[in-house]
Amino acid sequence: MASLDIQTILSKATSLTQDQIRSVLANPSVVRPVTVGEALANKEFSTADELVADLCKELGLDFIRDIPISDIAADLIRDIPINYAKMHNILPYKDEADTLTALTSNPVNLKALDDLKVLFGKKVRPLITTTPRVQDAINKVYEKSTANLSGLDEIADEDYDLDDPIVDLLEAGEDDAPVIKMVNSLLFRAVKEKASDIHIEPYEKDIVVRFRTDGILFDVFKPPKKLQNAITSRIKVMANLNIAEKRLPQDGRIPLKVGGKDIDIRLSTVPTAHGERVVMRIQDRSNIVLELQQLGFSKENLDRLDDLLARSYGIFLVTGPTGSGKSTTLYGALSKLNKPDVNILTVEDPVEQRIHGIGQVQVNSKIGLTFAAGLRSFLRQDPDIIMVGEIRDLETAELAIQASLTGHLVLSTLHTNDSAGAFPRLIDFGVEPFLIATSIQGVVAQRLVRLLCPHCKAPYEPSEFELQLLGITKEDAKNGHICRAMGCNHCNQKGYSGRTTISELLTVTDDIRSLIMQKKDGNSIKKQAILNGMKTFRDHGVQKVLAGVTTIEELTSNTQLDI
Repeated sequence: MASLDIQTILSKATSLTQDQIRSVLANPSVVRPVTVGEALANKEFSTADELVADLCKELGLDFIRDIPISDIAADLIRDIPINYAKMHNILPYKDEADTLTALTSNPVNLKALDDLKVLFGKKVRPLITTTPRVQDAINKVYEKSTANLSGLDEIADEDYDLDDPIVDLLEAGEDDAPVIKMVNSLLFRAVKEKASDIHIEPYEKDIVVRFRTDGILFDVFKPPKKLQNAITSRIKVMANLNIAEKRLPQDGRIPLKVGGKDIDIRLSTVPTAHGERVVMRIQDRSNIVLELQQLGFSKENLDRLDDLLARSYGIFLVTGPTGSGKSTTLYGALSKLNKPDVNILTVEDPVEQRIHGIGQVQVNSKIGLTFAAGLRSFLRQDPDIIMVGEIRDLETAELAIQASLTGHLVLSTLHTNDSAGAFPRLIDFGVEPFLIATSIQGVVAQRLVRLLCPHCKAPYEPSEFELQLLGITKEDAKNGHICRAMGCNHCNQKGYSGRTTISELLTVTDDIRSLIMQKKDGNSIKKQAILNGMKTFRDHGVQKVLAGVTTIEELTSNTQLDI
């Protein structure tokens, strides 16, 4: 690597000026009687990290690649403005007995190091890393400091008494500002961490705030009990709910704009023995509708889905528990079907993603606009394709079947454990078996499993017991790439980042229709579907485990052994 290349890379990877870089490279090496520039020019580097690390080694300085954000105390940055930290690319890291360790990408910037020396009254040791890593650390530490609300404990007890009437925080004074700041920080942090839900749970002596991220609930922090009414009050004011009503459940909506994103929060409050419990579902309206290929379906199931969606009539069902990605799959299907020459209408509760070219209706049970009412009106709107958010009762089911039998393609969801369970469920509603067998073309059931973090996943050799659980041999495991979750700064030490779909797709054949007409149970239908070539949840999940996409633990906790 030429000296010019080294200078160019260092100018991008660090905050050193060109004069400082030339001066540093011209200094004699501590290990050889040559300049640092000459020593580095004789080496090969694949990344800027490697170059900066070797430069530090030549100069006798300490280098850090992965910065543990959680180890940086918020107190260290209390008196340092974020603009100063970003301007000088410097961040206090560790405060020890007589030495302050500071992250920096410019160890030659003596002014910034001297400022810290004066501020902390002790010797400053620079710890070198690249400029992007320092800037990222600064953003995360200051964000964590803003969201760290432990300082609210200092609010006097008399400010908020659980027996006091609820304060309308729209008319907040100086004493109320910390609660407003706390709620805003909570919402900002939840969006930043891609949480799907926020839970605020009151107990006898404390309150617990939890986030659901990638389907798993995590404790975030515990505000003082004395702030319980103020927190609930502030959230209800934001949702335009009645803050004086604490005895009945309430539902509301909070539209927000966070970091340029349009966020929609659906709020639910219920009274408990220790106060109102609040749950907020976060929906990012700026999300682009994902295509079916991006959701994690197998190639075989994608081909079969394409075949089902190409039909001009019939019902296509997506089943699974709450939070299994059913709506996302339906939106992916609608996106694929959305063309200028078709008329698509949907009735949803709520409309989660707005798609141009599709008529979307929001359910409003208070005025009688139910799924059934919307579906009934759709039949007079000359539709080609209809999407019903969920089949919940006999009336909706019969209308959906009627629509499918009169030449419409109907897409909908149903709450069942697997694909075969959809048929007994509809029969339980009271639908005639011959109508079900005639109208339903296919059922896809799905679950979501967490994706391994690509930065820290590690190869893993499963035990004999785990091989038996997966139904594979040692040879299969050796030919695969089975990994386990580890944890790093990229995934907040969780070992996972994001989720993907595992699915089973049941296509209704003559064999299946015969079983439906005989009112056979779900297990009998599932066995026949497997004989017809259907791959189950477990089959699809094993493929993803062998590919190093998810873990054995995720698969076994989200699926059960096949019959």
